[in-house]
Amino acid sequence: MPHKVKIQEIGFITHNVLQIRTQRPADYDFEPGQATEVALDKEGWREKKRPFTFTGLPDDGFLEFTIKVYPDHNGVTDMLQTLEQGDHLLLEDVWGAISYQGPGVFLAGGAGVTPFIAIFRDLAQKNQLEGNRLLFANKRERDIIMQAEFEKWLGKDFINILSDEQSSKYPHGFIDSQFLKEHITDKDAKFYLCGPPPMMKSVQKDLEALGITKDQMVAEELS
Repeated sequence: MPHKVKIQEIGFITHNVLQIRTQRPADYDFEPGQATEVALDKEGWREKKRPFTFTGLPDDGFLEFTIKVYPDHNGVTDMLQTLEQGDHLLLEDVWGAISYQGPGVFLAGGAGVTPFIAIFRDLAQKNQLEGNRLLFANKRERDIIMQAEFEKWLGKDFINILSDEQSSKYPHGFIDSQFLKEHITDKDAKFYLCGPPPMMKSVQKDLEALGITKDQMVAEELS
């Protein structure tokens, strides 16, 4: 049976990223990096489930989701922005293979950064951020999710690259083999991957070419 939870807060944190906080069911536990299937408690939408990552912490008194919406998709994420405080979501059980397994390099594309938000929040709370680095690919600067928080947590170890915008602040392009060579200083570290499938496939291939093994990679799925 799905868990029915009431929305406590809802609002945009960037031009296309929605943050939702809901009630937390009793005995509903997760690890930073994990996710659940979410549906809207509205007629015609209860069976249309989509995976979203928890971006709050396990000991918060609420659940938080940070979700990129796609108005042109005409689907669940588009409908989410029509919800208000007091509306309800339906949550399935917790799942997910991404969890913190030691210091390393986090590689994210767009909304793929969401599993890493809770991980970095948890590390910040424990004062264990040292030795971790985030390489974050987006189209434009305005697409960077939680930019201020990541800058505060990671400082110079928060490294961005933009594919659709020239900027004096950030390099232009993609997370490719050259970019990885420039920013990987420890080939024995862990490598955390999350992003669109084409990016995942390309980055995995480039990491393997650099001598990084699959055993060092943490992702929902590797090719």
